[in-house]
Amino acid sequence: MLAALFCTISAFAQGRKGLVFNEVMVQNDSNCLDAYGRRHAWIELFNSTRASMQISNVYITNDKSVPTMYGVPRGDHNTKLGPLQHVLFFADNDPGKGTFHLSFELTPGVDNHIYLFDADGKTLIDEVVVPANLPANCSYALKHDGISGDKDDKNVKFHPECWEVRDGAALGYITPGEVNKVESTNSSVEKFRANDPHGFVLTLMAMGIVFSALILLSICFFFFGKLNEKKATRKKAATIASHPDAPATIKGDSGEEIAAIAMALYEHLNAHDKETTILTINKVKKAYSPWSSKIYTLRETPNLKTW
Repeated sequence: MLAALFCTISAFAQGRKGLVFNEVMVQNDSNCLDAYGRRHAWIELFNSTRASMQISNVYITNDKSVPTMYGVPRGDHNTKLGPLQHVLFFADNDPGKGTFHLSFELTPGVDNHIYLFDADGKTLIDEVVVPANLPANCSYALKHDGISGDKDDKNVKFHPECWEVRDGAALGYITPGEVNKVESTNSSVEKFRANDPHGFVLTLMAMGIVFSALILLSICFFFFGKLNEKKATRKKAATIASHPDAPATIKGDSGEEIAAIAMALYEHLNAHDKETTILTINKVKKAYSPWSSKIYTLRETPNLKTW
């Protein structure tokens, strides 16, 4: 029980470490709206793990000396993030609007330090510094979702080489609540198409896989048949050995013997041409009906005698 509890706690702690800042917009004049139809600065978190994560009770703050500035409340089912899922928080200093409205704002024109603390209010999970020169309606985003460098490297704290400024056009897409790297094409598919424009290699690969599977199945059936044959021979030998007149050697049944046995069983089990559970009534056709025959009727008036 203690071991299972320890494993659960360890997995939970490890999962919180996979929660990272993914994209931030400080000045939002023409970007996404909140549920009330208003625009505010926003912060995107990303679950970079392959497991679901409950983010309630984590803290988001812009002042490291006050790590518990905003605690994500419990009881909201939307705070459970699925694997590789995003969630958006609005920095509008109005937490009364709901779970995803922070109790602080971001200030344009200055470096904005943002911190993510675990439920104990002491363990720093992630942090990011949004540069002061970030233009309005531009976001500061990771180049790839969840990749912000080696968190164990104490000499590299903010990993600015992993971040980039996006303007929604030439400098990259702004993707609140979505994946940061939008793939318009599949590089692997394009490379394969360039190397095999007519599809001959793909055809040969597909046929090779099919025939290889058939050969493998044939081999499996052959060896399983041999195995069952040996098992049946051993069982038959043990049965014959239990009788005093058992022969010295045991040979497998020939194909003719097996066919004869199968035919005998078939004839025994199918002795009737009708199903045993069905009552078959055949209609009998006669030239006359005995009920209407005149030979069974009275032709003379009875002679009444007085006794």
